[in-house]
Amino acid sequence: MVRNELLAILVPALPLLGTLLLGFGRNKFTAKSGGALATAMVAASFLCSLVLFAGHDGQAHIVHLFNWITIGEMNIPFAFQVDGLSLWMMLIVTGVGTLIHAYSIGYMHDDPRVATFFAQLNLFSFAMLLLVMGSNFLVTFIGWEGVGLCSYLLIGFWYKTPAFNYAGRKAFVMNRIGDVGMVLAMTLMFLQFGTLNYLPVMDQAGMLGGNNPVLITATLLLFLGATGKSAQLPLLTWLPDAMAGPTPVSALIHAATMVTAGVFLVVRSSVMYDLAPYTQNIVLWVGVLTALFGATAGLFQNDIKKVLAYSTVSQLGYMFAALGVGAYSAGMFHVTTHAFFKALLFLGAGSVIHALGGEQDIRKMGGLRNKTKTTYLTFLVATLAIAGIPPLSGFFSKDSILAHAFGDSPLAYGILVLTAMITALYMFRLLFLTFFGTYRGKAQPHESPSVMTLPLVALAVLSAIGGALNIPHVFGGNEWLKRHLAAAVEGVAGEHLAVAASTEYILMTLSTLLVLLTIWYAWTLYGKKTTLDPEPEAMPVLKRIVAKRWMLDELYAALFEKPFGWMSRHFFSFGENKLTVPLTVGTGNAAQGLSEWLRKVHTGNTGFYLFGMMVGVVVLLLITLSGA
Repeated sequence: MVRNELLAILVPALPLLGTLLLGFGRNKFTAKSGGALATAMVAASFLCSLVLFAGHDGQAHIVHLFNWITIGEMNIPFAFQVDGLSLWMMLIVTGVGTLIHAYSIGYMHDDPRVATFFAQLNLFSFAMLLLVMGSNFLVTFIGWEGVGLCSYLLIGFWYKTPAFNYAGRKAFVMNRIGDVGMVLAMTLMFLQFGTLNYLPVMDQAGMLGGNNPVLITATLLLFLGATGKSAQLPLLTWLPDAMAGPTPVSALIHAATMVTAGVFLVVRSSVMYDLAPYTQNIVLWVGVLTALFGATAGLFQNDIKKVLAYSTVSQLGYMFAALGVGAYSAGMFHVTTHAFFKALLFLGAGSVIHALGGEQDIRKMGGLRNKTKTTYLTFLVATLAIAGIPPLSGFFSKDSILAHAFGDSPLAYGILVLTAMITALYMFRLLFLTFFGTYRGKAQPHESPSVMTLPLVALAVLSAIGGALNIPHVFGGNEWLKRHLAAAVEGVAGEHLAVAASTEYILMTLSTLLVLLTIWYAWTLYGKKTTLDPEPEAMPVLKRIVAKRWMLDELYAALFEKPFGWMSRHFFSFGENKLTVPLTVGTGNAAQGLSEWLRKVHTGNTGFYLFGMMVGVVVLLLITLSGA
């Protein structure tokens, strides 16, 4: 038991140690030595997580570090909760994180601030581990805010470019909007339950019964926090702009860490959501609409990382749609497979960018499959996986979500199938324009070094076989991941598939055929592309609106940025000209006038001073005698 507690402490402590060593000794580390140290720390954290996972008995264990906040009856410990859910997230964060760290050694080798980069990357991993391991909402919130801070630092890592700074600030601000909801939810839960520890909160929530106003309010506020962190409508525009950061950062944010935090929070609070069907319905439709929005917005993007960014938005929508129908295991299954193929897609995109000397416009690529064979083959595996082609990992996780959605809402199912078809269209557009046809750029393409391609191969294997983690019963599987999570998440234990096996077969076949048809259509459009797509301004009106991300940024600018900017400028001008300046100048003038008057008292005449003292003594005597 003591050994397990030590291992649990080491899991977040090792990346934190890496941060401290790299941060304070950044001038002493090279790209290789700093990268090796950072990678070793996360890899060691992964090994500790693996040992804990292998020896886990299915029960929730609380690792108490110290009493953190004690005020009156409020007692909030700083402690970790080690159970099936947290262990699974620890493996994803540290496992995929290790591969991204290793990849970064090659990608960032010539950056002058490489040690700082790896320090921040380690800090990001520490914050995410704190988030998933916390035994109460407040410890989770510390990790939640830490991830937000690190995202700001990493997105704006190349801070000398103003656009990158803006992207970092945008991510930070939009996440703070969602965080207000989480703070209010924690306040409400403490007032209602007298604690923020997960286990007693969920136990007491179960006693309130369904449709309780407190639970509905708390779950809505928690979902607001999840909406900001996991880029759901309407707080999603920060995520595509986060592509300003280095490509390994994009992979870390989009695949294994930050954006899945909202999904984790809802799954951790599944007892409350099961008792709040009103909130669940909102989660479902926000997820469905976000999935459709992200897929359509990705259709006309020409930046290779922007396409993948909108793909992440869409896939996150799929995850929340699963949570909205109570399919928590399906949502977590998609979190897992998405971590594999989305990390692979981003690292593959980084390999392409590296091969082309920094070029990110897919219209200036083409014909790379013969010049970057490893990158192409691994990218192909990830593209097939995200499209849901059997037997790759994405097929099993996506069809599990579709089956649950069909049993709950045929309309939601139809929109999600349409989204899957659009996903196949824009992803194979990306694949064909990048790797097929003739080369349209000016650089001399070359394959990336082995330190970058080996992580691609490892992730390709995981993307191919990852579906084996939760093979459904219709294929003779035992849904291992669902059974693993059921011991830790009551919501998983209570979920069920509302369709018959024959219906599930039909749904799988239908979605696969539609996706295959879409891939063929993408080939006819882009397989031998020689001409460039027009700029959004030259497109028809509807295409132009979709290409500009449904004008969401313009809408927010009109509703919030410009009005509040106008008010702040005018209030500042009014405050400065009418209040601050007159008050400051007036106070200064008054002080100067008083000092000029007081100066007249200091005449230098001794007799005058003695006369003043005698007057003072007389006044004091009169006051004393009057009091007597």
